[in-house]
Amino acid sequence: MGETGLYDSAAVHDRQLRPLWHVGDKRMLFAGCLGRNALHTHSATVLLAGVYDEFSLRLKDSDWLSCRAAIIRAGTAYEFDARGQPLSVIYVEPDEIGAEGLGSLLRDTSELSGAVVGAFLERRSIRAIYEDSASACWAGEAVTDLVRFAQRQCSRVLDRRIRAALQGMTAGHGAEYEGTSALPPRVSSAAIASELSVSRFQHLFREHVGVSYNRYSAWRRMRTAVAEVVRGTNLTAAAHAAGYYDQPHFSREFHRIFGAPASKSLSNVRS
Repeated sequence: MGETGLYDSAAVHDRQLRPLWHVGDKRMLFAGCLGRNALHTHSATVLLAGVYDEFSLRLKDSDWLSCRAAIIRAGTAYEFDARGQPLSVIYVEPDEIGAEGLGSLLRDTSELSGAVVGAFLERRSIRAIYEDSASACWAGEAVTDLVRFAQRQCSRVLDRRIRAALQGMTAGHGAEYEGTSALPPRVSSAAIASELSVSRFQHLFREHVGVSYNRYSAWRRMRTAVAEVVRGTNLTAAAHAAGYYDQPHFSREFHRIFGAPASKSLSNVRS
């Protein structure tokens, strides 16, 4: 990057840009300024990376630490504090890649219980996504390139029955980004389709995905709601489209899943 580019980037750093979301089939991205997100647990592997600065991270029952980037395994409870600075968060579905595969995107890593911290190799990419006002048009392609690179380093092997169940959950949401209220199959139906008892299916699902079937189902519903907001739907309509009773129900679930109010990251999003 030339001297002018450095000055341009510094100027962007000094102002807050509108939050950006991209919701794809297997991947979801957030880039924007955040404060402290309280203790929460995700149902997908998460890659967090500071766009410019370090952020503070704490795993449950651990001390706070500062890091440039972190990979959080599904089912791991954590909280972070970005202190109002921009943070990028990439959520990758379990049938796409796991934490081990995403680890190839970091260097100088340290293993923690349920997480890996280090320096993000593609910091320029996330900075460009955050700084470009038109990045909503190409952010999905950029994230796909990152994930595909990681997949070439370490592929994900899932039990075929769990992979089929995950695909069934996506299909159960109908056209996930077309405003349907269809929900994933119940766990009993998924177990029957897998030719397993409910208890055996639930055990196998948690073993491969990191969270229970019902918790992952709630995650898929949340993705649907976020996708609706990104398309320009208001929160009430987005909540109904994803199968929530009302906006307060959606807001409670958002806070539980992300550790912060929806108003912090879903207001005035880029499109």
